Amino acid sequence: MFDLMPHRRRSGRELVSFRDEMDNLFNRFFDMDVPISRRFFGDGEWAPRLDVIEGKGEITVKAEIPGCEAKDIDVKLDGRILTISGEKKQEKEEKDENFHRVERTYGSFSRRVELPGEVDPEAIDATYKKGVLKLVFKKTQATEAKKIQIKTG
Repeated sequence: MFDLMPHRRRSGRELVSFRDEMDNLFNRFFDMDVPISRRFFGDGEWAPRLDVIEGKGEITVKAEIPGCEAKDIDVKLDGRILTISGEKKQEKEEKDENFHRVERTYGSFSRRVELPGEVDPEAIDATYKKGVLKLVFKKTQATEAKKIQIKTG
């Protein structure tokens, strides 16, 4: 039966597609927020989710850090590398006539990201409200791209 089918030369796209599918599978697995994923990496280890939004004159970074106090969050900027780290300490207590339950969550976190442009380290607005850290960086005036003429002869 295969003798009757024309031979097709493969372009390599199938291999790239397979690699993309495997990357997506691993990303989904390691991005899970369920107890089974915590067993592999240890309790208390997690990283806040980030949104990085680039506007014309500013870059905004939003980090979801629920259950933390602002004093427990450390933000550092080294060139274009932003590091958000800290420690999460949370205690939840429930009481009723027939039971008493206390759950505690402790753990450190750290997240590093490269900002998409140069920013002014002196012009940063940082706010923390309802578990969301919002950082607004003012972009610096980048030098414009200059076309270089090539001489011949």
